[in-house]
Amino acid sequence: MDKPNIKWIGSPNYSDPKGYKMIAIVDHIMAGTLIGTDSWFSNPSSGVSSHFGVGKNGDIHQYVDLRYPAWANGVANKPDWSLLKSGVNPNHYTVSIEHEGESGDVMPEKQYQATLALHRWLIETLGIPVTRDNIIGHYRIDSVNKSNCPGAGFPWDRLSKDLKGEDDVLGVAVLLNTKDDFWAGADVSVKNGNCAVFVRGEDRSVPKDAKSAEKLFVIGGATVGHPNEVLLSGNDKYDTAAAVKKYLG
Repeated sequence: MDKPNIKWIGSPNYSDPKGYKMIAIVDHIMAGTLIGTDSWFSNPSSGVSSHFGVGKNGDIHQYVDLRYPAWANGVANKPDWSLLKSGVNPNHYTVSIEHEGESGDVMPEKQYQATLALHRWLIETLGIPVTRDNIIGHYRIDSVNKSNCPGAGFPWDRLSKDLKGEDDVLGVAVLLNTKDDFWAGADVSVKNGNCAVFVRGEDRSVPKDAKSAEKLFVIGGATVGHPNEVLLSGNDKYDTAAAVKKYLG
């Protein structure tokens, strides 16, 4: 597994290693911005850090070398984690990943793909098993003060499926009414990280993979009843082009 592109930021907030093996990845929400987290973790007086931070735009920052415990997971408060070691600070055997945003935010596709790549690299590099006890949220360690970390918006099911190599569910897809809508659809695809583009069949059917996508942009045609649909269509190709242009800003 190739190492993703990671920018070193650095933090003075870490501990001497105790010789424990890293056995789990703990996911967090920043409750703020990536740039703000960079500044906070760089401040010795903050007393906190994590190994990595993932921005909404897909940037990955590193604050602490994997040889050292970061200061993200240390306080256990009514934990619900079977791998917690009695009498040992959890920081000594966990890797921490912070995610830009607020609790409950739906993760943008670029951010998801970045954290997926980071998880995959860490799993291979450190030999971490892919189970719900080895890839956890901070709330599993502190269910009182961190009950919303990383929050309801974190894509646990999708991440688990992708890490286990199960059938992929597309995060975002574009559905074209006809091939004539290609250029408008291509612009929407580029804005969404070059997501998959589909064309309705001659019988006006919607491809299965498009139906199962978490979010679907419909270009040039009528609604397909997708639960998370963005309709960019008009009465003719000119109205459709105008709707797409407005979306692209």
